[in-house]
Amino acid sequence: MTQIISDTSTLYSVSEGKEKNLIILPLQIAIDQKTYYEYEEITTPQLLEKIENGAIPSSSQPSIGDVLNAYESNPDQPLLNITMADGLSGTYQNAVMAQQQCPKQDITVLNSKTLCGPHRYLVNKALKLAEEGKSSDEIVAELMPSINNSISFLIPQNFEFLKRGGRCSALSASVGGLLRLTIVMKQSDDGKLLEKHAVARTYKKALASIAEAFKEKGVDENYIITISHVTTEKQVMETKNYFQNEFPHTEIEVYELSPVFVTQGGPGCLAVQCIKK
Repeated sequence: MTQIISDTSTLYSVSEGKEKNLIILPLQIAIDQKTYYEYEEITTPQLLEKIENGAIPSSSQPSIGDVLNAYESNPDQPLLNITMADGLSGTYQNAVMAQQQCPKQDITVLNSKTLCGPHRYLVNKALKLAEEGKSSDEIVAELMPSINNSISFLIPQNFEFLKRGGRCSALSASVGGLLRLTIVMKQSDDGKLLEKHAVARTYKKALASIAEAFKEKGVDENYIITISHVTTEKQVMETKNYFQNEFPHTEIEVYELSPVFVTQGGPGCLAVQCIKK
């Protein structure tokens, strides 16, 4: 059976992955020259507390050594590594480099072109297909329509985190930091950057700009909408209720963002994404 590998962009921990026969490689957080594996050595609440106390975290992908170890630890199975979006992280590139260094031949690396909720959906779908006996090539073929029909939006509260991580342009960061407005960022078409999508005077109008993009995409019961956050329960429920009213037949899932995405998007950020089933 094909062994699925992924990373904590799926919002799965290593232990949660083991329960699903899924190998999870943790992304990493660095604070004051100390490195932590997310979920394993630092949680989202712990990171938020450190940030409140003045910490400036940075993030990094699984090392080539960690990826290579995962490959070599499973020599008798075909491996399919579904990584988070290339460009937003070096995870995909390290997965490919480890593949090239590993003498094992049957390794496939797939760029999900997404992250968080949609990434989690792709991995769950891959696990189901693997259990059905599908090969890596067959699984990839069935995932591609979903990968090609996904959109991601982010509503940040502190643009310094995005700017520091190089995940949005300096202009977008400066505009977002100066204006007392709600800025909506969108993952670029190539998946490698966050671009300004809308500037709204109210939070509800910001959500409306996302809903309009979803409608243009044709989002219906054949899609899943995910809301991933480190914000207040009130804002989460407002967001979920808004999209449930706009898309009454679409499944909506809610997750807490992992430490790495707090590092990238900043405290208080909220992501709204969709992917075709």
